[in-house]
Amino acid sequence: MSRIPRAPSEAVIEVRGLCNRFGRQSVHENLDLDLYKGEILAVVGGSGSGKSVLLRSIVGLRQPSEGVVKVFGKNLPTLSEDERSRVERRFGVLFQKGALFSSLTVTENVALPLIEHAGLSRNDAEHLAAVKMALAGLPLSAAEKYPSSLSGGMIKRAALARALALDPDILFLDEPTAGLDPIGAAAFDQLILTLRDALGLSVFLVTHDLDTLYTITDRVAVLAQKKVLVADAIDKVSETDDAWIHEYFHGPRGRAALTAAQQLNEV
Repeated sequence: MSRIPRAPSEAVIEVRGLCNRFGRQSVHENLDLDLYKGEILAVVGGSGSGKSVLLRSIVGLRQPSEGVVKVFGKNLPTLSEDERSRVERRFGVLFQKGALFSSLTVTENVALPLIEHAGLSRNDAEHLAAVKMALAGLPLSAAEKYPSSLSGGMIKRAALARALALDPDILFLDEPTAGLDPIGAAAFDQLILTLRDALGLSVFLVTHDLDTLYTITDRVAVLAQKKVLVADAIDKVSETDDAWIHEYFHGPRGRAALTAAQQLNEV
């Protein structure tokens, strides 16, 4: 049994008629999707379905070929530079491989957006960075380390601390548990759930991790046929009449993840 999803509230992200094309290749055509306030929405799909492209289109790192992306009711490309900057400060983004600056310590990585975007002094920024690192579950011993000295799990948590630096309203996570061992991935999932509940975050999550889907998501959106084929609670999504969905959710890994989720709910 999966988690009971939250009732939809107002949409903080609205994607309508999105098209993304690379030359003659079309990745998305007339894609529609919403992210509701306070929910954890996971986006899944086969290789090449454009999961990360969709995330980049929403956060403004890629200009869509067609369509409208509204965040907090505002169409980012139509805003002035100052207005757009204010909206984008409400985003926190954790990229797939962390994207930490290799020449900076963990503290410096987390403090950087506080210095550049919030105008804090280095001393104040580093004090606040320590709070964000604690929120992300990083030990004090990691503060002065460089990314090359960190384990995969610690890199994810350092990147999460940086994503939380400016107190975002929306957290974007691109394959956050990729490369982690099962114990580390489960701990990271629970951290995201705790942060959502404690901070009132809305979470847009790109993943292929079935355990994550069954453990923390309110809704799952499946990218297929260049659009969102279905977006609903995982129980309903898994019963959708589609070959990829059936293979994904009802194959050996899907059955194992469902069994693990059911056992967890019984504890």
